[in-house]
Amino acid sequence: MKLKEDINPLLLQVFRSVVWVYSTITFIPWYFFSGASTTLEWACRIKARSVSGHPAGPYRAINSQEKLATWLHPGVDTLDKMFEHAARKFPQRDCLGTREVLSEEDELQPNGKVFKKVILGNYNWLTYEDVYQIAKCFGSGLAALGQKPKCNIALFCETRAEWIVVSQACFMYNFRLVTLYSTLGFTAIAHGLNETEVTHIITSNDLLQNRLKDILCSVPRLQYIIVVDSKPANCPELPRGIMVYSMDAVKEMGSKPDNIAVDRRQPESSDIAVIMYTSGSTGIPKGVMISHGNIIAGITGMAERIPNLNETDTYIGYLPLAHVLELSAELVCVAHGCRIGYSSPQTLADQSTKIKKGSKGDTSVLKPTLMATVPEIMDRIYKNVMTKVEEMSKFQKTLFVLAYNYKMEQVSKGYNTPLCDRLVFKRVRALLGGNIRVLLSGGAPLSTATQRFMNICLCCPVGQGYGLTETCGAGTISEVWDYSTGRVGAPLICSEFTLKDWEEGGYYSTDKPKPRGEILIGGPNVTMGYYKSEAKNSEDFFVDENGQRWFCTGDIGEFDPDGCLKIIDRKKDLVKLQAGEYVSLGKVETVLKNCPLVDNICAYASSDQSYVISFVVPNHKQLMAMVKQMQVNGTLEEICNNPQVEKEVLRIITEVAFSAKLERFEIPKKIRLSAEPWTPETGLVTDAFKLKRKELKTHYQEDIERMYGLK
Repeated sequence: MKLKEDINPLLLQVFRSVVWVYSTITFIPWYFFSGASTTLEWACRIKARSVSGHPAGPYRAINSQEKLATWLHPGVDTLDKMFEHAARKFPQRDCLGTREVLSEEDELQPNGKVFKKVILGNYNWLTYEDVYQIAKCFGSGLAALGQKPKCNIALFCETRAEWIVVSQACFMYNFRLVTLYSTLGFTAIAHGLNETEVTHIITSNDLLQNRLKDILCSVPRLQYIIVVDSKPANCPELPRGIMVYSMDAVKEMGSKPDNIAVDRRQPESSDIAVIMYTSGSTGIPKGVMISHGNIIAGITGMAERIPNLNETDTYIGYLPLAHVLELSAELVCVAHGCRIGYSSPQTLADQSTKIKKGSKGDTSVLKPTLMATVPEIMDRIYKNVMTKVEEMSKFQKTLFVLAYNYKMEQVSKGYNTPLCDRLVFKRVRALLGGNIRVLLSGGAPLSTATQRFMNICLCCPVGQGYGLTETCGAGTISEVWDYSTGRVGAPLICSEFTLKDWEEGGYYSTDKPKPRGEILIGGPNVTMGYYKSEAKNSEDFFVDENGQRWFCTGDIGEFDPDGCLKIIDRKKDLVKLQAGEYVSLGKVETVLKNCPLVDNICAYASSDQSYVISFVVPNHKQLMAMVKQMQVNGTLEEICNNPQVEKEVLRIITEVAFSAKLERFEIPKKIRLSAEPWTPETGLVTDAFKLKRKELKTHYQEDIERMYGLK
């Protein structure tokens, strides 16, 4: 069902009148004090401009034209100082919360599969003072186990309260925290541990049993494993006499008078706080060196875009803390005394896969006010709601569509719609607890349809952000007053942006009507580079004549007149799919060109979609032999447009992809056959027959929309 479908204009006018009358009578105070004109002014105002006056930039936020922000509080320039400041200001405030597991059971599905279901109780909380004291003792215990300041220590763990406790302990004692995704492959995990030469690793029983134990022989320097669970699980004999401790045992060790009396070496702002390994999109993952000052600057910029952020807010944490988006979001909350309650994608909502039917998901119990998310999660909510709308009666469905279109109209004028929110969208809002006031989306571009849906049906602004691990997650975030879609907002107060001409792609800062080019991000949030990778550092990072550090993103952007950024292309052929997987289009093409049926191929993927598609110039001889067996006749163009032929070519291409061991998400799900060869004369390839992706995209735009179901 399309929410923007044509509806009876008379019906919509009647609906407007009813809502207006009700709102005027019932919400007169709201009507006069809603501040719609002010909201509209804020949404339309200039948010950033070029400080040089040149269309290339650098662009800065209006409130940081003279100087970029580096910290939230004067003198609080390291993460240990930041947490100490919060613990002094909010000692008895709830800090980290974990739900009690009441029971677990296996549930047999109709298809024969067995799903584990849980019944969860209430949240149990640690106060800021609790977390501070536990972190201090744990850090002291690590020191007693031989961990040295400015030396690397690995954290390989799921998102949970202990993750933040461990990280704060490491920040206090100036241990460099090496973070690794729990979903990384065995080779990538071993690479990260060996490259950083860690002797201590902190993990969970589950990851020790299922991921870590199989690679311990490949990590010769490892001496100590600390599990965050209360008791280490029974583990087979470990190689080289590696010692295993529980987190409680290390805390107890650190609380002994002799150990706790040892002076800790506090970090400086320029010291490395985190070496964060990326997800290994093109092979072996890279470790990004992030200083204390980088993170402080980044969270300062993020905090400025969240209005009225304070200790009354509750944040729900469920995304990977080894990702810079989640880590930065949680540290922003910690700096402001917010509560952080932990969850997981499997227990987030009442309908989540691990929640037993009839029991409550985490959002229903926690009722968070703040949440960070990724497009995949929001798309799932969108599809679930729309499925339920389709099941409604005709009257209910019509009411929903009327309310949706009416609210979209009112929001564009700067008005709220309390009646629609209360009567129509309240149940949708309840899916995330009912109290969400700001939703931050990052990690990948958010589709226009989903962003508009979330703004309207969840009754809260969706701030779409843009940043990278290399910029500490900070870059841009759209403001809560800005309900436009497809943009990522203006630069944060800690960052500045420059557009660099990219001649090969045809993007220039002098382009009309909007300047375009490769996005370069500068500021105190730009990280120290890649660990043990000087060649890559000199390629992606540089320092200008003013001492400002810059990162070359490889993304192509354009600035709107109000100073907001839009991502329009990617310099490299690397695309991040909606679920976060990276696809190298060149790699896919190289593999599939080995198929006898393929003369030329262009793989295509979009960050707001979940799969790859391809345009294929088939080998004429092979194609004719195949269609003869299929008993399909016609001209070459008719054959290429035949759905049966497309399906068979896709099947053969898929077999080639599987035999070459492409990942499932790398294999095209849909193809378009081209009867016309790509030559330099067609403008679709260069004189050296290299693909012109921009021109190919334009040429096949209608097919792209068809294959992604956009038309």
